[in-house]
Amino acid sequence: MDTASLPPVFVSHGSPMTALEPGTTGPFWRRLGPALHGLGVRPRAIVAVSAHTLAREPVVLAAARHGAVHDFGGFPQALYRLRYDCDGAPELAAQVERLLADAGIPVRQSASGGLDHGIWIPLRTVFPDADVPVVPLGWPPHWSPAQLFALGQALAPLTREGVWILASGSVTHNLGLVFQRGGMPSLDAPEMPDSAAFRSWWVQRCERADWPVLLDYRQKAPAARDMHPTDEHLLPWFVAAGAGGTTAPPHRLHNGLTYGCLGMDAYAFGPRGADLAATLGPASI
Repeated sequence: MDTASLPPVFVSHGSPMTALEPGTTGPFWRRLGPALHGLGVRPRAIVAVSAHTLAREPVVLAAARHGAVHDFGGFPQALYRLRYDCDGAPELAAQVERLLADAGIPVRQSASGGLDHGIWIPLRTVFPDADVPVVPLGWPPHWSPAQLFALGQALAPLTREGVWILASGSVTHNLGLVFQRGGMPSLDAPEMPDSAAFRSWWVQRCERADWPVLLDYRQKAPAARDMHPTDEHLLPWFVAAGAGGTTAPPHRLHNGLTYGCLGMDAYAFGPRGADLAATLGPASI
């Protein structure tokens, strides 16, 4: 095992209100940063793949500085006052571009900057000092899980160079169910049966490392289309999975839920995923 590598991680970022109402996910995020350090490799930079930075083809945001983008509306003003300003990493952005191009994946680089809420909301808690540079990677939401897995595989060498691959989305995501009664349910509303069935199926397939079935989840998983009417919030999971590879099963780091149907689960990938899970301990799951 390469003890100098960092396990890619997928986090569910939930509603933007997670920044103000963190529920059980906030304590998990607070422990995640120190747990990464506990592996003996402090991330020198982060490549972030979020459900909210989308493009027609992969695009690397190579700005030297990033700030929080409040890419949502209708929330309390306190949410819009939150900031997360951190350095970018133009040299790493160029390396990401080369890795993807060498793998035959179409890619371009942009001088643009900014962190969507799927990135800055978790990072405000995981690395509150904003002292780890970030390179956001936009991706096409029409790509298949297999294509995004291959994109992650192209990024895998970075995990052995002190770069943390962070994917952000939601393990279940159907806003229609959240607002079906005309307003927000309570944060700790009981879980809907379809959500429970999907999340349970997902973790079981991960424990078995059943990659072919996971890649075909829309046809195989219970209530897949109800939990993901569009699947852009789950697809980043496959980028992190590809970066971790198939030699080890995905490990669920956090088992969480908000509003009865927005899963807040987190997963780690690759040979060191088990180490991260052990460092976090059973309290996180």
